[in-house]
Amino acid sequence: MMQLERQKKILDYLNKNRKATTKELSQLLDVSATTIRTDLNQMDKEKLITKTHGGAVYNDRSLDNIELTGRAYIFDERALENRKEKEAIASKAIKLIKNHMCIYLDASSTCYTLGMKLSGFTKLTVITNGINLALALKDVPGITVILTGGIVTSVSSSIEGLLGEDLLTKIHTDIAFVSARGFSVENGLTDFSIYEADLKRRCVKSSAKTIALIDHTKFNTTSISSYASLDDLNMVITDFGLSEHTKSIYENAGVNLVLAKEV
Repeated sequence: MMQLERQKKILDYLNKNRKATTKELSQLLDVSATTIRTDLNQMDKEKLITKTHGGAVYNDRSLDNIELTGRAYIFDERALENRKEKEAIASKAIKLIKNHMCIYLDASSTCYTLGMKLSGFTKLTVITNGINLALALKDVPGITVILTGGIVTSVSSSIEGLLGEDLLTKIHTDIAFVSARGFSVENGLTDFSIYEADLKRRCVKSSAKTIALIDHTKFNTTSISSYASLDDLNMVITDFGLSEHTKSIYENAGVNLVLAKEV
């Protein structure tokens, strides 16, 4: 049973029964308790359920705005999470951008935070699949915005799919700034949407450098679709909340890890 199908069954069960133990769900789905705990941890982070000691309870607002089959935080809600960390990461990343560059910024709230710092350039080209970012930058002097083609998603305010693939094969960026739903040594950068992952995979391939902007809460987590391995990344910028233990694990795996100070 795939992760998405399993988590859908967990959510359906909690919707009917309001609560469940890890053992109960393990027996129901015929998987290990460790697998169930991993699912519950991820679903709790995404505010689909509330994890408790030994199990989970249903969130009444779980399905108000978030569908499990196309799960994504509403953009404004994501932007409010870990704001200090994202500001610190963006402040570090902006120092890498120079005039006459062509850069890619994905539709993540972290890249949006970076985009809001783009001013004072005489000539800069920004390619993005983020609708909010494109609208915010379109009138900024010195910046040319190119929006990738594809399908508009309402909850994440992004464009997904590969209708703009031809564009990405013709334009080569100096730096691709990307974020992710999860980052692990084994699976690299991962996203929930396979369509957005496909788009990012092509952006990474077309870029001279790839720099991941990942806050500390994304480390040691994995989502459904991998789009970049550790070898694809020139640098990972994270925040001051990353533990020394986690830092050493990723540095020992060969990651060029840069920690941003609190701003």
